[in-house]
Amino acid sequence: MRPLNTLVERFIPSALVFAIILTFVVALLAVVLTDAGPVTVVEEWGLGLAGLLEFITQMALILLLGYILANTRPVHKLLVRLARVPKTAIQAYLFVFVVAALASLITWGLGLVAGALLAREVAYEFRRRDELVHFPMLVASAFSGFVVWHMGYSASGPLLAATPDSFVADQLGEPLAITETIFSTWNLIAAAVTIAVVALALYLIAPRSKRAIVPLTVDAREKAVEIEQDVVTPADRVDASRIPTLATGLLLVGYLVIHFVGGGSLTLDIVNWSFLALIMLLVRNPFELIALTKKAASNVGEILLQFPLYAGILGIMAGTGLISVISEGFVAISNQQTFALFAFLSAGLVNFFVPSGGGQIAVQAPILLEAAESLGTDPAVAIMAVAYGDQWTNMIQPFWALPLLAIAGLKMRDILGYTTITLIASGLVFSAALLLVSL
Repeated sequence: MRPLNTLVERFIPSALVFAIILTFVVALLAVVLTDAGPVTVVEEWGLGLAGLLEFITQMALILLLGYILANTRPVHKLLVRLARVPKTAIQAYLFVFVVAALASLITWGLGLVAGALLAREVAYEFRRRDELVHFPMLVASAFSGFVVWHMGYSASGPLLAATPDSFVADQLGEPLAITETIFSTWNLIAAAVTIAVVALALYLIAPRSKRAIVPLTVDAREKAVEIEQDVVTPADRVDASRIPTLATGLLLVGYLVIHFVGGGSLTLDIVNWSFLALIMLLVRNPFELIALTKKAASNVGEILLQFPLYAGILGIMAGTGLISVISEGFVAISNQQTFALFAFLSAGLVNFFVPSGGGQIAVQAPILLEAAESLGTDPAVAIMAVAYGDQWTNMIQPFWALPLLAIAGLKMRDILGYTTITLIASGLVFSAALLLVSL
């Protein structure tokens, strides 16, 4: 993987510059491959910048809440205890991967952050015991857990398909229940098999030689947020009280119970409110919540800046018909049995340009759902094919690695060799699952 690592290190810029470059690449492709002229491309880009503001807020909240949840005292204490479980380096890599994968199935924001924090805690624990463990491999294992996020509770594509009046409602006709997508038997089996296969791949590529091991060299252990506010005034006493956050958490729990008892479905908003409720119940007071939010906000800022650019790219691709050119190229060579596989591959390709599961559903669903209907393919399979493709190439797309790498203090090149193996191993499982479910 050294040539690939060198390529990434020398020629792949920061994610912000990457988004800017992609904007011009997609604009050029639209001019060359479609009937749109430069003026139309610029107009569609400008209109697209604000096209996903609601979705941007939902995604930012998932990351923000996931980061806050991972840093609450109970969860932080749990991570510290978990860090003591693995006794050997091989066990450490596999343990971090499995925990990150399970957390990602709960919510991708929690998976990214908890995985990174656990990797650091494990590295610190091994250093305390004066034992060697390869820190880049630990971080790569944590990010590899992210490869199953779109099969779980916070899967934006299936959740959008289950949301009434979402931007795929016209293609679906009616909301697509999550029992047909996220909680379908075949998807749950595929998630379990993916975790097992990727774990085996990580076991096989883990460095055994002491000379190849790069340990944690600094005391980077994550500390729980300390509350240093002085409680002097009556207002301070309110901010230091458990009552406001506890009452809000119980109120949110009451709303969620009413929502589900009344037949409400699982949506992106409901996922966010469920984690906000959990946070409110876990924090000790508003002081702690404010401190956690300030700490988490720095990880959300860059994504908030970049997402409008990706929304603009989405606007170009959707407005000029470029996404149709890309997707229809795959659809044209497929049939009922191979359609899901080619939809998966097309989603993996589009993910480089639009690294957002919900964004991909927005631009690919009209074409893929129409093609699925004409070929007699279950629309749930089409939705999950896009979800699989999105999570698949995240392993070599630097955008979502940003929060994890920032916490770990590493660069993409430090983990890319390992995550590329994860890409290959998971891709085999995803392809097989989609082929089998299409029979």
